[in-house]
Amino acid sequence: MKFPALFFLLILTCMYMSLAQGSYGNCCLGYIKGMKASARRNIESYKLQETDGDCNIRAIVFRMKRKPSHKTQRTRCANPNDLWVRDLILEVSNRVQN
Repeated sequence: MKFPALFFLLILTCMYMSLAQGSYGNCCLGYIKGMKASARRNIESYKLQETDGDCNIRAIVFRMKRKPSHKTQRTRCANPNDLWVRDLILEVSNRVQN
């Protein structure tokens, strides 16, 4: 009777560990150096990624307009301390408000 319960507990533990590792998939791992003007026009929104346990770096995550041929929305990660990134945030904010 003890063996099936122990086996079931081991399986649940393995499943939990594999699901916990999947939470890192939405984090930026590096920064882009710049962005072309055509790509800047395709930015739909942005968000700030903090270093809060799941993600290792602070970043601005720009969400690009989704093309019909793509299944998922594309993102670009940039350093929030770069001047061009701060300018782009203002540009996107003004575009979204108008």
